[in-house]
Amino acid sequence: MKNIMKIIVALFTSVSLISSVSAGEMTVTGKAKATYNILKGGSVGNAGKGIGVANEIDFGAKGDLDNGMSWNYQVQFDPGATTNNGGVDDTRLELTTTFGTLGVYVSEGGLDTDNSASQSVYGRPSDIGLSTGMKDGPAISSFNNLQYHLPAGTLPFGGTFKAAYATDQSAGMNGADGKGGSHDHYCQSAEQFQVTAAPLDGLKIFADYYKESGASANVIQAFEAGSVAATYAFGPASFGASRTLNAPLMTSATSDLTAINNATTAGGNPGSARLYTTNKMSVAYNVNSDLSVSYEIEKSNRETIAAGTDFDIKASALQAAYTMGGMTLAISHGKTDNVNYTDANDAEQTLFAVTMAF
Repeated sequence: MKNIMKIIVALFTSVSLISSVSAGEMTVTGKAKATYNILKGGSVGNAGKGIGVANEIDFGAKGDLDNGMSWNYQVQFDPGATTNNGGVDDTRLELTTTFGTLGVYVSEGGLDTDNSASQSVYGRPSDIGLSTGMKDGPAISSFNNLQYHLPAGTLPFGGTFKAAYATDQSAGMNGADGKGGSHDHYCQSAEQFQVTAAPLDGLKIFADYYKESGASANVIQAFEAGSVAATYAFGPASFGASRTLNAPLMTSATSDLTAINNATTAGGNPGSARLYTTNKMSVAYNVNSDLSVSYEIEKSNRETIAAGTDFDIKASALQAAYTMGGMTLAISHGKTDNVNYTDANDAEQTLFAVTMAF
């Protein structure tokens, strides 16, 4: 981490030598989506038939500096963002140089790769309107963070390397000159690293590692997580698979670190959980240039501290998507077993969606 911080300081120093900036180019992109969602079973009961409309609009600006550097800015208008954010989130400011890219990210810049392999043509089974409780890999975008990206072409096989550091646990929109968030007894900082490569034609691999540090309580287990993932495309077919290990922070209420049954964890994790193992596999097939179909299955196991029976979450979905220019029509039908790792808490979902891209 010290070397990364040295690189960041060097980049900031180089910025001080800049004498002028060219006028930037403005862009507006986004999508609007309408859905018809049918949920039933388990804890959701007969949830009825939900109709919803969502949109995300990205405002961007970019330009060049007189010394060959370039900059990029993006902010997203999202009505689903919290009230405190005023409907604005996912903000970034990046400076690209011959030494790499330096970025400042607010609610943005996640380097987790656990979902990079998904081939679902609409969305992952555990992430389309049903709160399954499945524990995914953590993302540094949960906190405001600084990042450094190695220049493209530096690593073999088209590889990339990115490193991120969150100075504290603050998150969400924070204006210039804003102060940091207050520390809790869980953790005070976080870091995440990502590596990607394409060693063979059609094959891509991904990996990431995440860690939180600075817990002031009696630590039994530090919060660490990591994922590996791969995709392979062959003709009209594509395949994806990933594996994630997520070890939640565990602290003891006493200095006796053997008192693990009194452990608590950050981020809403149950105090009895010591490890989550999640495996995901998916396949997609392009029937023609407009129609695609996919199938994905996700399975997550939770290991608890005390001896007991664990119930795996299993989510799967069969999907189809038809594209006509900027419009996509999609249908998804899936099932989730043991929602929230609870035995026999099963749910079924059928979803129709129309998405307009602009």
